Amino acid sequence: MIAERDLRACVNRCISALSLGRREEGADTMSPPQVPEDGLPSYTREEVAQHKKSTDCWVILHGQVYDVTKWLGKHPGGARLIMHYAGQDATLAWTSFHHNKAMVRKYLAQYHIGKICPEQKELQPIEKDFLTLRDKMEAKGFFKTNPLFFVAHFLHIVLFCFAAWGTLWYYGNNWITWLAAAALTTVSQAQAGWLQHDFGHHTVFDVINLNRALHHVVIGLMKGVSSFWWNYRHYQHHAKPNVYLKDPDITIPYVVLLGKIIPEKWGKKRWGTMPYNFQQHYFFLIGPPLLLPIYFHVEVLFYVLKKRKWIDFACMLIFYMIFHYTFAPFLGGFWPSFRFYFFIRFMESHWFVWATQISHIPMNIDLDHRQDWPSLQVYYIHVTIDHVMPREKRCGALDMYTFTHGTSSVL
Repeated sequence: MIAERDLRACVNRCISALSLGRREEGADTMSPPQVPEDGLPSYTREEVAQHKKSTDCWVILHGQVYDVTKWLGKHPGGARLIMHYAGQDATLAWTSFHHNKAMVRKYLAQYHIGKICPEQKELQPIEKDFLTLRDKMEAKGFFKTNPLFFVAHFLHIVLFCFAAWGTLWYYGNNWITWLAAAALTTVSQAQAGWLQHDFGHHTVFDVINLNRALHHVVIGLMKGVSSFWWNYRHYQHHAKPNVYLKDPDITIPYVVLLGKIIPEKWGKKRWGTMPYNFQQHYFFLIGPPLLLPIYFHVEVLFYVLKKRKWIDFACMLIFYMIFHYTFAPFLGGFWPSFRFYFFIRFMESHWFVWATQISHIPMNIDLDHRQDWPSLQVYYIHVTIDHVMPREKRCGALDMYTFTHGTSSVL
């Protein structure tokens, strides 16, 4: 029995020695993270990049590593928004999106698991320039609200709406007054679209819940659109503009295929039956005219019912009831009011497309190559300060900023 125990002990020691030798041989790839004196392990960016699943999601913020897997379902902006930066450095996106950063840091503290190793901690020069530029803008007051601007904006929306109603009430219904009322209502609806954009980005008030409530009012009660749907789409668009599978604004499935990457992907999988080779000939017929009247209405209704956003659904119903009872008595009933409504959306759709999509869609559409924030926002879409700094206030005079790769300058 003694000899048997000694033999087993010898075998176990040999196995342990072999295992130790193998670990030492593979130390370059299998070694655990280094733990410095402060107790926090250090990771390389390549190690963090491996954690990009919904069941294992890490992000880098200001050189620190966070395991936000359990935070995904609680994130106010939605889990998908974080997943777009899973395994990546989200420092500049986090800085650009969040207002009360001190409060957000308190939530993040419990998910802090380590830091980036010192030799990889430095941001790229263009990212440093961006943060410097943002600090200068904050010092100059670009992130402060001018209440009079938003009050005036809201009042002129209401004024145009009353002007449309007053035109039909005072002059009666004929083709001239019908077109005039439609034009006035189109202006009102388009301007309400820009105002809801401000509330949706939480740029008007410092209190987030107040922005959210007024966003429901403007986009829901004044436009008949879901606030949650807009947030779901638009936040992703800002996070990864023109990035395939991450920006919903570049995907109009079974209608048109944008850029070079999407047609290749669809071609390999043999998706869809539309004559995509001729889409350049029919896009202008179905894109600008039908984006708001058809596509957005179908998608919004589908989203609200699927996600059971009943508050949004109620706001939408109230809007349609107000619209009907405002114009139907002068236009001659439900169907004339129905046609009037969709003509307004038809006109507004052209306005919306010319103001937004033309500056976005013609630009590069590609896979996620982990571009730095300024390059992703400017090089990929070449648009306004709204994309580089989405929380910048839309009021007062704006300096125009231009970025080049590695440097930034003020024009």
